[in-house]
Amino acid sequence: MTMPGSMPLPPARRHDIDALRVGAFALLILYHVGMYYVLDWGWHVKSVHQSEWLQYPMLALNRWRMLLLFVISGLAVAFMRRKGTVGGFARTRSWRLLVPLAFGMAVIVPIQPYAECLSKGLIEPGFGGFLLQYWSGRGFPPDAYGGWEHGWTWNHLWYLVYLWVYTMVFAALLPWLEGATGQRVLARLRRLRGAPLLLLPVLPFLLAHTWLDGFPETHALFGDWFVHAIYFTGFAYGYVIGTDAGLWAEFKRQRRITLVLAVAAFAVYVAARTVVEDSSPLWQVTLVRVVRWSYAWWVICALFGYSHQYLNRPFTWLPYATQAVYPWYILHQSLIILFGWFVLRPLQLGPVAEPVLLVAMTVAGCLALHHLVVLRVRWLQPLMGVEPSPRVSYSRASTERRPSHGEGEDTGQGKAQGQGNG
Repeated sequence: MTMPGSMPLPPARRHDIDALRVGAFALLILYHVGMYYVLDWGWHVKSVHQSEWLQYPMLALNRWRMLLLFVISGLAVAFMRRKGTVGGFARTRSWRLLVPLAFGMAVIVPIQPYAECLSKGLIEPGFGGFLLQYWSGRGFPPDAYGGWEHGWTWNHLWYLVYLWVYTMVFAALLPWLEGATGQRVLARLRRLRGAPLLLLPVLPFLLAHTWLDGFPETHALFGDWFVHAIYFTGFAYGYVIGTDAGLWAEFKRQRRITLVLAVAAFAVYVAARTVVEDSSPLWQVTLVRVVRWSYAWWVICALFGYSHQYLNRPFTWLPYATQAVYPWYILHQSLIILFGWFVLRPLQLGPVAEPVLLVAMTVAGCLALHHLVVLRVRWLQPLMGVEPSPRVSYSRASTERRPSHGEGEDTGQGKAQGQGNG
């Protein structure tokens, strides 16, 4: 159904959003490798080669990377919500998100808390014994790893939990959103152009930061109110943007402006952080927050504009890469810790060779497990977020098959596949 005042895009696949999702999750691999090396940023395990200068590129990514993934996830809901009942939509999304989550927590993630417990000297070596204790839900020493009090942990898979919750909230809201009143509200929002499009969406982030700053980011789902306010807002923005051709044309038209604004905002933000502290006057703290969230939103606007201009074409590599996003997302952090802590650390390599090898080994591990295991074992595919197919090709010809999408999302304009970050 066409929204009043909106211009629906023609029924063609949105390759730019597919490519943007692939790029966002590729950055996630680099970011989590960076977490292994960046100085003074806590992570599950840390390399002996920690660097302070890494804080700046990491900060540049940190302020918008997950927000972008939740915006893209909201876009996916707008693309997928074409036909069928709300209940059917909710069931499909639950299957595509919760089954890989459960499998990942039970099979893929455990190497992470095992390495963290070893690094803290809280357990004796022996992954088999740890795994049995982990699966049984028996307690570990306090602060052994994130989620120790529950026995199990989802670690980097928290994105799937949050995405499922937000999707269920939207499923409950769909009858209103798809009704006359909801369509009028969406139509008004989709008419934003120029400066209002660049400035007004920053305000909810600023208000959330001001009101909920006392809630630390935990990724524990319950009580994580600051994170929910930020990422649910981004998810809602994605749904609003949806398939509206006018908004996408505006992002493309303003892409150079938003890129310049984003670069300038980050420079100001970094400079302001060196002089403004939590105890500084409120107006100074507020100014830093304004610059922070402006930077995040302008980066997303610039990425939307440039991707829509240059990436909305059927690249031969894109279907395979899009299908690989979900398995690679599930696998990558465990492989980083496996290779970094258990393989490379004992070799005592230098501060250049070790991270280069870690990136290469993580990419190779994800590629090998996805291509040689996941795509060849049919029963494993839904557990890793890939829709089982009676015939899966492993050659270039497989790029002609409509792929599964990361996080169970479809960015096509046609009938949603509903198949299995972030």
